[in-house]
Amino acid sequence: MTDESFDSQAAGEEQGTPAPPPAPGSFGDQAAEMANESEVEEPTPADDELTVTKMELAERTSDLQRLQAEFMNYKRRVERDRELIKENATYAALAPIVEVLDTVDRAREHAQTSGQSMDPGFAAVADQLERTVAALGLAKFGMPGEAFDPTVHEALSHIGEDPEVQVTTCKVIAKAGYRIGDRVVRAAQVLVVDPPSGPTE
Repeated sequence: MTDESFDSQAAGEEQGTPAPPPAPGSFGDQAAEMANESEVEEPTPADDELTVTKMELAERTSDLQRLQAEFMNYKRRVERDRELIKENATYAALAPIVEVLDTVDRAREHAQTSGQSMDPGFAAVADQLERTVAALGLAKFGMPGEAFDPTVHEALSHIGEDPEVQVTTCKVIAKAGYRIGDRVVRAAQVLVVDPPSGPTE
């Protein structure tokens, strides 16, 4: 480089002539791009607030679902307890009436065996009583010819064998049984016959 060119370059720098821009792909461009990317990826305060709000909403939703499930379980438990209390109250009120119904049955049997009719007044009261307790859920069961079931029948006696039956069978109903729903108030008291124990001719 000649002295003249060196002097002109120095003079240009002294006069404030701008330096030429860096070539494309230079280190300066890469640094600027990285700075721009870091600025884009950095979350803003609004983004942070939205994230916190979403987390709180999810937590509140979970709490609400848990409370709703607990309330439904509580409601079912209350309804179940209410039905049980009602059934126990009905049982306590109707169980003593079973003995009165036994008296009605004996009166009917006596009238049938003696060939007499029941007193009309007594018969009307008996019919009304039976309709009332039936409406309250007290159901009568026990008929001759039923297969013996120890869960609902009480065998007072075995009165022999009967070739006409295949299983132990209720032959005579001494006292009818009563139940409320699936709950037995009193088992039917019965006399039973058994099938033949040996081969029949």
